[in-house]
Amino acid sequence: MADTTIKITDEIRDRLRTLAEERGTSTRSFVERLISEIPTHAEREERTARALAYVRTNLCPDLTDDDVRRAQEWRADIVAGRAGGRR
Repeated sequence: MADTTIKITDEIRDRLRTLAEERGTSTRSFVERLISEIPTHAEREERTARALAYVRTNLCPDLTDDDVRRAQEWRADIVAGRAGGRR
């Protein structure tokens, strides 16, 4: 296992230490677990492809790429606060 040094602010270092302590682990273990759980772009694309294949096979055989694109745009609008506001 290689040791690597990264430059971060004191505030972030302290926050990492606190978060790790709250979870009863070392900062190193906390960072390793956190980073290993974040999927890469390729992993997200592969997961999306598997999910779409499942939906098309088991739930909605006529789901189109346009349906998927519109759903992604709708989600982006919600995340950006352009849709889904309270009435």
